[in-house]
Amino acid sequence: MRNAFADELTTLANSDERVVLLSGDIGNRLFDTFKSVADSRFYNCGIAEANMMGVAAGMALSGLRPFVYTITPFTTTRCFEQIRVDVCYHKAPVVIVGTGSGLSYAELGATHHSLEDLAIMRTLPGMNIYAPCDTTELRLIMREVMQNNAPAYIRIGKKGELDIHSTPPALKSGKAIVVHPGEQVALLAVGNMVAETLQAAELLAWQGVAAEVVSFHTVKPLDAEYLAQARERFSLLVTVEEHSRIGGFGSAVGEWSVAEGCRVPLLSLGTADEFMHEVGHQAYARKRYGLTAGHIAAQVLSRLNQQKS
Repeated sequence: MRNAFADELTTLANSDERVVLLSGDIGNRLFDTFKSVADSRFYNCGIAEANMMGVAAGMALSGLRPFVYTITPFTTTRCFEQIRVDVCYHKAPVVIVGTGSGLSYAELGATHHSLEDLAIMRTLPGMNIYAPCDTTELRLIMREVMQNNAPAYIRIGKKGELDIHSTPPALKSGKAIVVHPGEQVALLAVGNMVAETLQAAELLAWQGVAAEVVSFHTVKPLDAEYLAQARERFSLLVTVEEHSRIGGFGSAVGEWSVAEGCRVPLLSLGTADEFMHEVGHQAYARKRYGLTAGHIAAQVLSRLNQQKS
């Protein structure tokens, strides 16, 4: 995804002189093409992320359209106060991009895990939150945020993510995309968990369960329209995210469910309320937290069997 981000940002910079890029001392070679197009609009702010966010806010309030890019924990939790006060309070149109989100950097330890970012960013008034499932959604979201004069957070993976969309979908902020239709269970996934969830749907099909897989590329604002019709169609709603079960996408759907008096059962899949002290690759971390296709399918079948008994 990060290569697609660099490429799309270069395209945006080519057509809009307001686009500037601020980096937290990461991806310098990644942005060589961007610098060849707009060298004076690339700023390596060093490992001073709080300052970088303040600089971005000032640029945005001066009429520019800054994109802030670095590893997710360092562009969210490390400078949360600056995002809250400098960006959101002033409604500054800063686009914050967190790369290597979730457990993408599982092998580097808890300092590089981002399992709280959706939770904290959701609390900020005026902040729009995106989690594209592939490079196609990422490119479309980047174009979308350029049309909105508001703060935005885009949560992306690292590299090697599968392409979900064979052709560009009609993407609109706050409107989920059905990537695989079904009739019995709705699997609502965000970001890089969509690919794993599609595989889970295939396993469920072998068990006679027709699961619909939906990419909720926009976590905030939430697609309440889809959820409203989903509660009429399905016997179970399942949220899947590479994020803590506390405060993230599952919590957002749960809050909607309570507010709307939805009686359809909700199963929230994510990471536990703990730090992962072991070191291992992303595949190992997903297996540990039950976020593989096999584990997802097994948990859905277990809940369906509970509902029958």
